[in-house]
Amino acid sequence: MELKIPEVRVLITGGSGFIGTNLVDFFVQKGIEVCNIDNSPPLNPKHVAYWYRQDILDGKGLLMAFKKFVPTYVVHLAARTDIYEANSIEDYAANTVGTQNVLLAVSQTPSIHRIIIASSMLVCRVGYAPKSDTDYSPPNLYGQSKVFTETITRDFNLEAPWTIIRPTTIWGPWSIRYRDEFFSVLRKGWYIHPGKKRIMKTYGYVGNVVHQINAILHAPMPQVNGKTFYVGDPPLDLREWVDGFSLLIRGQSVREAPLAFMRLLAWIGDLLGKCGIRFPLTGFRLGNMTADNVLDMSPILHIAGVGFYTLANGIEETVLWLNDEVAEKPS
Repeated sequence: MELKIPEVRVLITGGSGFIGTNLVDFFVQKGIEVCNIDNSPPLNPKHVAYWYRQDILDGKGLLMAFKKFVPTYVVHLAARTDIYEANSIEDYAANTVGTQNVLLAVSQTPSIHRIIIASSMLVCRVGYAPKSDTDYSPPNLYGQSKVFTETITRDFNLEAPWTIIRPTTIWGPWSIRYRDEFFSVLRKGWYIHPGKKRIMKTYGYVGNVVHQINAILHAPMPQVNGKTFYVGDPPLDLREWVDGFSLLIRGQSVREAPLAFMRLLAWIGDLLGKCGIRFPLTGFRLGNMTADNVLDMSPILHIAGVGFYTLANGIEETVLWLNDEVAEKPS
């Protein structure tokens, strides 16, 4: 059943972030009323008109924002997402206290008919196959904070139907981290692929993830209420993904090196990191690069269907955005 656009008012927390920017753009293009609640200004300057500056750690201010906009649907994306510099779980208050404040605001806003809460695939370490939605194995403090996000959502007893989503490794336009890290390294020709072993990854083009979120909002309630979905695309060959970008950006395939050599570089990167110097490759990153991460995407594909964008489409759209970003930077 299609949502009736005039009745729909979508409130997005964290709409100034990567996925949020794409989601705001999607709803704006559909003519749907949207409000981005975020403490930071939008990545896309065109979205300023939809931005409401509000810290989700301020529960009273957050509730006032909810009451003012009167949303029918809420997509909670706001979170601290870095995994390197936190010292304790308290450093991820946006993911714990912030989520609690969002759930409280939802419980006190009767206009809300459905809410989506964003968790993370890192509630389980890479390579761990959970036996149920509540079987956790977080590899770091960030993952632990997202376990809290899920637990408090399940225990809150919301009247409004709710769904938890676990984004996989999401890529595409407006990803500042990818722009400044991976794509910067690739553009300079510094990327080296680890050996010849086929590495399978569950990645997700952001355009497809946006369509999956929208599909959850459209789906019959029994199919999504109280459910947890990984969002992203079916697993892909990492080399094919990287080469797709390299061929468009540099006109050639990426180089590869023996895994032993990559381990040496990662060891050097770890030593430099202890001295406060950032290096493109670390042991943690190499471990993530070389480990298969194959997740079951069939539940969300059953709800949303096959991805709207192909791998080639997604790479092309992302490179167009990257080129625009480079062109807009002062020389």
